[in-house]
Amino acid sequence: MLELKNLVKSYRKILALDHFSMSVEQGQLFGFVGPNGAGKTTTMKIIAGLISPDSGSMIFNGEDALKSSNLRKQKIGYMPDFFGVYDNLKVSEYMEFYLDIYGYYGKGAEKKGQELLDLVGLSTKREMFVDHLSRGMKQRLCLARTLIHDPELLVLDEPASGMGPHSRREMKEILRQLCGEGKTILISSHILNELAELCTNIGIIDSGTLIMQGSIEEIKQQQKAANPIQLQLTQGTEEALKVLKEHPLASNIASKAGSINFSFSGEKEEEAQLLTALIYAGAKISSFKRDEGSLEALFLRLTKNSELEDLEPEELESKVEYEVLKSSL
Repeated sequence: MLELKNLVKSYRKILALDHFSMSVEQGQLFGFVGPNGAGKTTTMKIIAGLISPDSGSMIFNGEDALKSSNLRKQKIGYMPDFFGVYDNLKVSEYMEFYLDIYGYYGKGAEKKGQELLDLVGLSTKREMFVDHLSRGMKQRLCLARTLIHDPELLVLDEPASGMGPHSRREMKEILRQLCGEGKTILISSHILNELAELCTNIGIIDSGTLIMQGSIEEIKQQQKAANPIQLQLTQGTEEALKVLKEHPLASNIASKAGSINFSFSGEKEEEAQLLTALIYAGAKISSFKRDEGSLEALFLRLTKNSELEDLEPEELESKVEYEVLKSSL
């Protein structure tokens, strides 16, 4: 459905995207994860048509989307991480305002607005002022606004940011429902575990480059393969240590009280051969397994400290805007 190829985007001296390439298939709930300043928001703004890349291409359903702003407006819905709401409007008035922009009037607008508020669980809040809504409710209201033109692709920049556990769960349920109804969803976060609970596929970005992409199971397998092996023994520790120290694929060997931990760069077949060699050497083994580790550990191992990683989102936005302003002078 969506294919990005070699996108480059700079804000004067800041290289936000460095020949970035990524693909999202029809029907996926795709998680886009990376540290602050990695290039997530820049990528999403390019997809939504809010900014243009310096070079590269964007193919949407076989068409060159960079040459057709109407295509992106009609087929893509974008929800930013920091969105504007009109606090002095009621929820119903807020929706009426945007429905009017999209050409919905009268009973058609009323019906469409009610359907969207029902979807995001805000139908009982129609007469509340937006200013009185919780952050989670405001974000769901913004999602309802994003869905007015029935886009094929939803691009959601950290939609659960700042939410409490209850609001996060509600947002996840809404997104799963939308995906089940045929929407393709691209959702960003800087927390890999959060996306792993929700998404079918994951892409990890760092310093403007995609460093890993795949299904959740593929990502987990890659993470597990990089973890150390834990070996529990009832006897034969010295014999096992001798085998491991002489094995070319074993490293970082640590032994303590009948257990050995070590890094092993081999595949499943080589793990089996190593286990056979350990038993043949006289080691009595009660457990031989990879450390389960965590996706968060994988994320930290893969990503580096980018130039902008430690900036808060507001500071990052200000820095980017400042660089854009300087470059226009």
